[in-house]
Amino acid sequence: MAGGRLPGLLFILHAAARLAAEQEVENLSGLSPNPEKDIFVVRENRTTCLMAEFAAKFIVPYDVWASNYVDLITEQADIPLSRGAEMKGKCGTNESELELSWLDQAYTLKLSFLKEGHNTSRGPEASWKLSRIQFTYDTSERTYFKDAVSPGKHTASSHRLSALVTPAGRSYECQAQQTISLVSSDHQKSVQLLLSEVRLQPFDIPADFVFSEAKPLAKQKSVSSHSDLLLIGTSVHSVCSHVGVAQELLELPMGMVLLCTCGERGQSSSGPTALPEHKCPVDQREQLEETLPLILGLILGLVIVITLGIYHVHHKLTASQVQIPRDRSQYKHMG
Repeated sequence: MAGGRLPGLLFILHAAARLAAEQEVENLSGLSPNPEKDIFVVRENRTTCLMAEFAAKFIVPYDVWASNYVDLITEQADIPLSRGAEMKGKCGTNESELELSWLDQAYTLKLSFLKEGHNTSRGPEASWKLSRIQFTYDTSERTYFKDAVSPGKHTASSHRLSALVTPAGRSYECQAQQTISLVSSDHQKSVQLLLSEVRLQPFDIPADFVFSEAKPLAKQKSVSSHSDLLLIGTSVHSVCSHVGVAQELLELPMGMVLLCTCGERGQSSSGPTALPEHKCPVDQREQLEETLPLILGLILGLVIVITLGIYHVHHKLTASQVQIPRDRSQYKHMG
């Protein structure tokens, strides 16, 4: 009986060791010349399945006691992503995930990616996006939080996020800073995630440690002026007006890198070519939610002004008219 159990145990241990060997994660941030930029790689089955390069910082509001120890005031903690962050990751056909933690897991960032298909006028197409962000932070940690009221762990999460949408088989790149708002479990405070120098590809990586390379375009369609697409060598540089515009205007072959070079005027991520300044698309739904109350407020204000104007004109007209007495006995006093 014991002889039968031993081979089974050895098989389980061998399978577990093989599984651990097939799933590898590497923090290559030391290779980046920018000390604020991190590089992360997830490998499965001896090949790279997720690559991420970016600089990240969180702006976290928290409460402290005022000098009278009666009132609360709000302070702000600026928390950068540590270069020595521990990481976990997993890859799938349609879902991938990257998890980073630092300072003894006082801070944890989890990024979730989703690949999905959709029908277009050209037929079925697929794209991937950043679908969820979750940031856990501990206000009792003393490096960035000073005398926080009720210290403890909180979680800030995204709300219906659909960011960095990119055609399947291509990587996303954008040098400009992007801001994503997260809602915290700490009294619904708004936590800001600042991302810059981003290059991501969570699916369909062609080779180890290599982002999808650009291929020469078979043809170039006419491009409207607002999209500002430039053909430089064999790469397509898409200024960050809308990533979807580039997908609609150009039939890019699979494996093409979709570069979103949205820096300051006259700067480009791969050369001195002058590009107009644009903001990167992060979450159009979130932007709509932010601007819709402003638009409705302006419309309401305009309606009030028009109503007051009409009332004022009407009041002037009626005040200037001669009042005819209803009592006929008063007619003799007229004239």
